[in-house]
Amino acid sequence: MSEPAAAIGAPLAAPRTDLTDGEWHRLHPATPVLRGGIFMVAILGFIFANLRERFIDLFLGEENFRGDPIDAIYERGATGWALLVIAGVLLVILVVFYLSWRTHTFRVNGEIVEVRSGLIFRSNRKARLDRVQGVNLARPLIPRLFGAARLEITVAGQDGNVQLAYLGSKLADDLRRDILHLASGLRQARQPAAVPGAEAAAAPTLIGAAAAPTAHSALGDFATARYNEFRAPELDPDAAPPESVVRIPPGRLIGSVVLSGFTVFLLLAGIGLVVSVIAGSTGWVLVAVLPGLIGSVGYYFSRITKTLRFSIAGTADGVRVGFGLLSTSSQTLPPGRIHAIKVSQPILWRRFGWWQVSINTAGQASGRNSAPATSATILPVGTLADVEKVLQLALPGFDTDTQRALVENGLLGGRRRDAGIADFYSNAPARAAWLRPFSWWRTGWAVSDQVALLRRGVLSRDLILVPLARMQGVRISQGPVRRRLRLASADLHTVTGPVSASLSVLDVDEALVLFEWMARGAVRSALADTSHQWSRAETATPAQETAE
Repeated sequence: MSEPAAAIGAPLAAPRTDLTDGEWHRLHPATPVLRGGIFMVAILGFIFANLRERFIDLFLGEENFRGDPIDAIYERGATGWALLVIAGVLLVILVVFYLSWRTHTFRVNGEIVEVRSGLIFRSNRKARLDRVQGVNLARPLIPRLFGAARLEITVAGQDGNVQLAYLGSKLADDLRRDILHLASGLRQARQPAAVPGAEAAAAPTLIGAAAAPTAHSALGDFATARYNEFRAPELDPDAAPPESVVRIPPGRLIGSVVLSGFTVFLLLAGIGLVVSVIAGSTGWVLVAVLPGLIGSVGYYFSRITKTLRFSIAGTADGVRVGFGLLSTSSQTLPPGRIHAIKVSQPILWRRFGWWQVSINTAGQASGRNSAPATSATILPVGTLADVEKVLQLALPGFDTDTQRALVENGLLGGRRRDAGIADFYSNAPARAAWLRPFSWWRTGWAVSDQVALLRRGVLSRDLILVPLARMQGVRISQGPVRRRLRLASADLHTVTGPVSASLSVLDVDEALVLFEWMARGAVRSALADTSHQWSRAETATPAQETAE
């Protein structure tokens, strides 16, 4: 297949795998088992353990069944038939698994990633590389034991994600690199075809144990490889710096999970339970509250283990975010794929100076049948210095002194204003206190270097950053109450996600100024944006750009 027209003239990159040649390939041989076979076998075992008397009664008759069914089979001399039935069931399961694996194939070329699957009902999914929003690599606990990983390509659009589950762990990591290179505009230089017999002639002859590894050595190598994978850092040293730019101490992580809204809910539920015990009406309260209190232990354990070993670093293909202890996951967000950023601080975190950073990406708008959406959190909990480092990764070039002052003013709000330092924000007027009595003085907006900043909130301090090149639209609205107060609300439209870029109260004249700034800035930024093929944009010469 020919290379896409957009990649003509782009630099060459040597592929790390042979899986991007446009031919159909199969997944890891253990894929059917990892995708549900283990659970199916467990369910069959559970059914047989609970209904074995029924099965014996059906095949042997109730009058011939006494005591343990295994003894009854042995006494009737039906051991051979029983073993034959078990072997037949296992054979059917193996055949179904094998056919499922044979019919589940994928291919990758310079334009798309395509997956086709299904034994009876066929399915075909495609992801265009020029629409890739991120590539996620997940290693759940059970597949990690087999040395397998799940690769997910998230694309813009509804229900458009493509999942390769499962591949060998090292192979999945290399394929992720190849897919990101192709999406960035790099062409791949194929190796010349090997001369038949040349490889065999050049290969040295191995003698003794090295020539034929024993089963013991193979098992030892497999166990060693799995152990090294569990201990290895999530960041690939060949693709990213070996150290994360942000380190989250376990104490801070545990504290952030404990000091959350869920803990407040548990405290209120516990108080309700105590009051009901004192009042003597514990029946319905125990049924309603006690299961939630028991399940909260699992919630805290899951939140903490999923966020341990957090890492974030910049790579040539975007921001790499990794996390997880038992089951790990890492996602790569290419340049220009972050549509909105929210830096927030719940009131329980304020004393410790902790912040959280969330994002909107187009890959989060996944349908109910697609793979899980891209993680929305790129910093679970961090200090103000950590926030600045993460913003520099998410918004390259947004790191001047003025911009850092804008971010700090947006986060700390009125404290800087009390210190007599310029605020840089266009703030809501005092009459907005009629609608927002506690947060009107923190409501404001600013624009710097094609990035819009929105500041709001008191109980939860929020700073929203929206790259104007990613903005979908801007809306100014005014109801009868706001019209009376000469106020308006503003919304910057981005893709669906946890970040809502809106301000509820603004002076009506300031709102019109905001509308003009955002509308014109969005057009200029979109025309100058070249992040859809980031490697080609970085290496293109002026002559090439003129020719294109």
